[in-house]
Amino acid sequence: MDVRNGFVEAVGNTPLIRLGDLSEATGCEILGKAEFMNPGGSVKDRAAWWIIREHEKRGALRPGGTVVEGTAGNTGIGIAHICNARGYGCVIYMPDNQSPEKVEILRALGAEVRVVPTVPYANEANYQKQAGRHAATLPNAVWANQFDNTANRLAHYESTGPEIWRQTEGRVDAFVSAVGTGGTLAGVSAYLKERRADIQLVLADCMGSALFNYVETGAPKMSQGPSITEGIGNSRVTDNLAGAKLDWAEQIPDQDMVDMVFSQLRNAGWFFGSSTGINLCAAVRAARRLGPGHVIVTMLCDDGNKYRSRLFNPEWLAERGLKAPDATG
Repeated sequence: MDVRNGFVEAVGNTPLIRLGDLSEATGCEILGKAEFMNPGGSVKDRAAWWIIREHEKRGALRPGGTVVEGTAGNTGIGIAHICNARGYGCVIYMPDNQSPEKVEILRALGAEVRVVPTVPYANEANYQKQAGRHAATLPNAVWANQFDNTANRLAHYESTGPEIWRQTEGRVDAFVSAVGTGGTLAGVSAYLKERRADIQLVLADCMGSALFNYVETGAPKMSQGPSITEGIGNSRVTDNLAGAKLDWAEQIPDQDMVDMVFSQLRNAGWFFGSSTGINLCAAVRAARRLGPGHVIVTMLCDDGNKYRSRLFNPEWLAERGLKAPDATG
């Protein structure tokens, strides 16, 4: 029987889905890795499991222990699920600029959630740094440290990259991904480049991030922002992203992302979040840059449920100078 045993064995092996409207508009095959079909609902289930697994292997996390993390939401949700499945406690630090739906989900999963003021990474009150300090005060506890713990990158080198190669039968011409921690893009890129050196690797960035400039100029210089996207963009190059061999970057304005997610919802039935919208916009640009006949793969990171009160709220968008495509006025 083809049966997966429990939560962790259900992580990964997600379908690769053809985005018909985008493929037909560009003359390329634009394919999305359906990471919203992971059991915790996002691509971050992979990083969460690999991070916890590596701590277990090293003996740093023992039965009855606690996992502490600073997260914009999806990694925390994945960690909370796996902590429940493995018998660990879970403490999550989250900046206060994230959607309330994420906090509600984490608390429903039994995580202790500490919402803290949003401050830059250089500030010692940054949510990631607070998580690291708190973990150090607890017995039998680990800090997941998704940004600089390269078990995150390893997850995608060992699972996502091989899956994409197998599902496309090696015919992928470009891989496009937004970056928060950098684990997805760096891990998949390393695997694909080993198989075929001419595969193009594209970083998709939101506004108000330094990563577009990092790829294009070598210097992580912040662009004009902010962006309403959650969980992507960064002011620094993480240990997960460092050394990734990337070919170019695309920077996507928020309105383009909003237009994309509403178009996919109204015309194709897909209910995607903002990171996926950024990815799809960048995949279309990559297709047009490479020309017809190419295969472009990107990540469908999660669904839109965690963003209902913001991304899918025309009034909230209007307050930020954005317009839902089917909104009036």
